[in-house]
Amino acid sequence: MIAFTWNILLALVWMALSGRFTADNLVIGFVLGYGVLALALRDRPEVAAYVAKVPRVIGLFVYFNWELIRSNLKVAYDVLTPTHHMRPGVIGVPLEARTDTEITVLANLVSLTPGSLSLDVADDRKTLYIHVMYLTDEDAVRSGIKEMERRVLGVLR
Repeated sequence: MIAFTWNILLALVWMALSGRFTADNLVIGFVLGYGVLALALRDRPEVAAYVAKVPRVIGLFVYFNWELIRSNLKVAYDVLTPTHHMRPGVIGVPLEARTDTEITVLANLVSLTPGSLSLDVADDRKTLYIHVMYLTDEDAVRSGIKEMERRVLGVLR
């Protein structure tokens, strides 16, 4: 958290030095501050962890947005065409996530994706039950959820 605070401060310093207080200048300052932290303070463990985590956060953001667009198009296609391709079903996905935060973030990301809805977590917190609109291949659905879980755990751990 300290490294993130330093990165924000460096971005604000960049904005003050450039004299342009705009959102794009803040992003430029944030990227430059990230580079300065990565080069100047790479020996400090908290900065090294922060530098390694930022690409994972960006990767999760890009991956989730891709899944969001892809599932929206799939559901829209099914709604607009005369034949329905839905094969609804409930599937249990074994979890590697252990904390409440990890399980909650994963369940919410699954629920935000059209065509899927997190229903419940088993009492032992080892299985997430998900309702899926298109359950043609259980292994493919499980592998998609496991990929999302892997990315969430990479950011949160």
